[in-house]
Amino acid sequence: MPELPEVETSLRGIMPHIDQQTITQVVIRNRKLRWPLPPNLEKKLGGQTVHKLTRRGKYLIFQCDDGSLLLHLGMSGHLRILEKQTPPKKHDHVDIHFANGKTLRFNDPRRFGSLIWTEDAPDEHTLLAHLGPEPLGSEFSGQYLFNKSRSRQLSLKSFIMDGKVVVGVGNIYAAESLFATRLHPEQPANTVSLADYGKLAKTIKNILQKAIEQGGTTLKDFSRSDGSPGYFSIKLKVYGKAGQPCPRCKQKLELIQVGQRSTVFCDACQPLR
Repeated sequence: MPELPEVETSLRGIMPHIDQQTITQVVIRNRKLRWPLPPNLEKKLGGQTVHKLTRRGKYLIFQCDDGSLLLHLGMSGHLRILEKQTPPKKHDHVDIHFANGKTLRFNDPRRFGSLIWTEDAPDEHTLLAHLGPEPLGSEFSGQYLFNKSRSRQLSLKSFIMDGKVVVGVGNIYAAESLFATRLHPEQPANTVSLADYGKLAKTIKNILQKAIEQGGTTLKDFSRSDGSPGYFSIKLKVYGKAGQPCPRCKQKLELIQVGQRSTVFCDACQPLR
């Protein structure tokens, strides 16, 4: 699944081509995405100008004249900027054509992505209204995590992956951050100290920022908007490496399920306290 760095990479890749551009046509080949696309979406978007393009968590927000389009890549979605005449391929579900001759194409093999039009303020939409702070913002800190965790007995990994606590810390970067700070993924969130939360918050920021700078993690279902892959995957320490030697102590990395998500960690370097 594309995580925050991949979504941010997509944002930066498409922005120069569609910012302040007017939508001339919308072509929908498959309306059956995570939520069925409304029958009037083509009419709603036609003639709208994209005045601002932002990201909230893993949602891309296209702010237009009369409302906003919320786009989520789902598990396997990706975006391309193409010339209008480029023939569609399998799983190319939506094309948004612009006055400058460019086309934003949404491809999603598993169809868990979504496109939602709203005429309300984006932050007030039910999908965004209850999201936690951005991990790269000033509100996210060790003190913030410590305060939020005092009544939470769930596992630490599930806690930092909860979008109501902080947005965009997905499975890959949660595993990497916990390994870097030597924290066990199953440690109860309310037993982690303020000092450890300080280290964890700083590490999450650093790892996400490095991933964004290097173009996002290469996943089998994701490439950057210009077609070239990201390169951060070569620096992952534990994710996807169960059974391999720990890069720190050489003990075999373990694979467990935490909150129904596969989790790789080192039992020696990340002891349960």
